[in-house]
Amino acid sequence: MEPVAGSDNAPELLYGLHTVREALRAGTRPLLKLLVVQRDKQFAELVGLARAAGVPVQIEPRPALDRLVPDGRHQGVVGMVASKRYSDQDEILEYARRRNEPPFVLVLDGVEDPHNLGAILRTAEAAGVHGVFIPERRSVGLTGTVAKVSAGALEHLRVGRVLNVSRLIEGLQASGLWVYALEPQAAKPYTALDLRGAVALVLGGEGKGVRSGVLGKCDDRVSIPMRGQVASLNVSAAAAIVLFEAVRQRMG
Repeated sequence: MEPVAGSDNAPELLYGLHTVREALRAGTRPLLKLLVVQRDKQFAELVGLARAAGVPVQIEPRPALDRLVPDGRHQGVVGMVASKRYSDQDEILEYARRRNEPPFVLVLDGVEDPHNLGAILRTAEAAGVHGVFIPERRSVGLTGTVAKVSAGALEHLRVGRVLNVSRLIEGLQASGLWVYALEPQAAKPYTALDLRGAVALVLGGEGKGVRSGVLGKCDDRVSIPMRGQVASLNVSAAAAIVLFEAVRQRMG
């Protein structure tokens, strides 16, 4: 089983060329060791970045890396890093203030597929989201798979983990944010929202969507108009659509 980042002080495995490269470039978490299958041109940049940061580099046979990463998708490189620290609400909102930008956050109510979470984090970082909140229960943690699918975005993004999503929403509202939920049955389209100010977008998990109790705490709910036969989109695709509508408005 993959170690979950942010849950304790145990080392975490990052794997894949792009993921490990971004971890070295970001410098937000110290790499404890870099494992590569060989020192050739393909790995020269990573080895150079690791040595410049004082990170030990170790050559390992591919079967050894295969044992560390059972799915074998490590591309010949594995980094051992300290667990990612979760951020709290105040820290994320303060980050937005330091950037002189109205807070723009994403709340995920129960995304349990690590590939979906990784894809959402990648999109959120590209969209300039200041932070993403996930619940402690009914959610995948920040595993190595999540980090790899995020293509390095996890190293640049603040992620908070909360006990109660409804209380989080109340706290965000008290801090001046408008909170909008994405719900397939909502009559109002997402394009009707004003996303230029301090906002939090709430998306639900695979299949179940946003829970009714959480929906009741939101200021409004919107949908993505569907023209085909399917009733809804994958949560990572829905996140991309709505997040980049916010980007369009906030850049206008």
